[in-house]
Amino acid sequence: MAKGKNVLTTGEVAKICNVAPRTVSKWFDNGQLKGYRIPGSKDRRIPVSELHRFMKVHDMPTAALPMGKLRVLVVDSNNDTGSALAEDLKNKGDYDTKTAASNFQTGTVVQRFTPHVLIINLLAEGIDAAGICDYIRADDDLQTIRIIALADHLGQPESAALLRNGFDACISDGRNVTEVIKKIEETTAIIY
Repeated sequence: MAKGKNVLTTGEVAKICNVAPRTVSKWFDNGQLKGYRIPGSKDRRIPVSELHRFMKVHDMPTAALPMGKLRVLVVDSNNDTGSALAEDLKNKGDYDTKTAASNFQTGTVVQRFTPHVLIINLLAEGIDAAGICDYIRADDDLQTIRIIALADHLGQPESAALLRNGFDACISDGRNVTEVIKKIEETTAIIY
């Protein structure tokens, strides 16, 4: 299995869980294991983050999972605030984190680090959050990345507009690390 792979087949899940592929299909069909079907096919795909959640709920060992830890990329042109959030997420959320301080650096880090979650500070100078979101949404290989917008005091209309434009979630207080972690967990549990 490729490093950084975010979506698994039922056969790959069966090997990780040490069960028959049909067992994985049953978990999927009865809603215990979430994912999606390939259009025009009966084939199923399960996001690694969803398999991780499923295995934790059922006390299954997660050592065989390819992800190890959830990878989070924090995009903020202010190195102090971006690094502080990344460090807090690493320590309190047990995530593997990296930071990027420009659009170019974000593209480079996304390709190498293959994050599960991208948190973009909308108020950061010189960061084109909409452009980054469009770039990720246009690349078939990056479709599983969850994108979270971060800005102080986001109102309901602004949040709704961001969600319509490709963001998966919004956070209005990046200093509340518990809330950021909760939003990351909610976002990565989405069926896509």
